[in-house]
Amino acid sequence: MITAEFLHYRNLKIDSLSIKPGITTVIGPNGSGKTTFLKLCAGIIAPESGTIMIDNLPPRETEIGWVNEFPDRNILFMNVFDEIASPLRFRFFPCDEIDQDVRTCSEALGITSLLKRSFRDLSGGEKVLVSLAAALVHNPGVLILDEYDSHLDERSLTKIEQGIMMSGARYVIRSTQQMDTAIRSDHLLFFDSGLITLSGTPDYVFPFLKDTAYYPALWEC
Repeated sequence: MITAEFLHYRNLKIDSLSIKPGITTVIGPNGSGKTTFLKLCAGIIAPESGTIMIDNLPPRETEIGWVNEFPDRNILFMNVFDEIASPLRFRFFPCDEIDQDVRTCSEALGITSLLKRSFRDLSGGEKVLVSLAAALVHNPGVLILDEYDSHLDERSLTKIEQGIMMSGARYVIRSTQQMDTAIRSDHLLFFDSGLITLSGTPDYVFPFLKDTAYYPALWEC
């Protein structure tokens, strides 16, 4: 269980929250606290007050994979193979094991053909796929994705959704502006002005958003 108690960071305030294993999607207006919440879950920033725990451990003591909306800002190496391999190299894995794990992860995401290419030469969708591979290659228990789908075509999005489903991560926490993506979740959190105003399954949350921009187009049909 992921739990937050009296969590406070700038405009974000969460008195109490519990997240069960599965896919949790965070939605809401820009500036509502979504990215701040994801960064707190990932341990990228620390709370000003309160706590957030992942299976009774703080985020910085948990294996977490992180994918940013803009992968160019987070890359460490220009070569695709080196970028995917970096989490394993930093853990001093043997070279042959690194090579096998990178290729296995790349095959699962359908990006083996990219391994020898430069990151800067990839399309937006390919960059997100490479970033996802780097996040998944060390088999994290938690996968966190911040509006990863904002610049993707349908083909790339399908590959990434498949990668998320096969990741084996106990918790997937993601933010998106695509409500048809948010449908495919176990749990939704709707943020507004730093507060969680709605929480529950898609079937519970979306009826409250019927006349807003946050109602799935697929449900309109």
